[in-house]
Amino acid sequence: MAEDLTILREADKEAKYQSLIPQIRGLMFGEKNLIANLANISAALKEGMGFFWIGFYLVDSEDELVLGPFQGPVACTRIKKGRGVCGSSWQRNEVLIVPNVDEFPGHIACASASKSEIVLPLQKGGEVIGVLDVDSDQLNDFDETDKIYLKQIIDLLFVG
Repeated sequence: MAEDLTILREADKEAKYQSLIPQIRGLMFGEKNLIANLANISAALKEGMGFFWIGFYLVDSEDELVLGPFQGPVACTRIKKGRGVCGSSWQRNEVLIVPNVDEFPGHIACASASKSEIVLPLQKGGEVIGVLDVDSDQLNDFDETDKIYLKQIIDLLFVG
């Protein structure tokens, strides 16, 4: 288990992700508790990527997500299926990249400083059990690079 992360402060986005993935794998090595792993992923990505807000919402009932481990300002506690970016990603079972959250129909403004967002469904056994939500305080901050590497990171949760 790693105690400290090596952070590449001056690297580009892709190099930062490539550096963080093996470190996150190390943090999770031997740990089977989902909440512990979600907490460490959130902390590692917040520290390593400098995201404004990052965290997980977990399916709590057939129509509602509940706030899970996160890093950043306080957040909305519950989100209905199909509402906002997180609820829409869950309902559609697809990654949503939103360049400007103010232009997303039904966006839920948990933090007014949030400007752009990426949300990825968290799947186990083909079923969506939650979402990874990442917010930026900059417009148009997320792209295919984030989608590729964040998907690789959440896939680490259910291997082995």
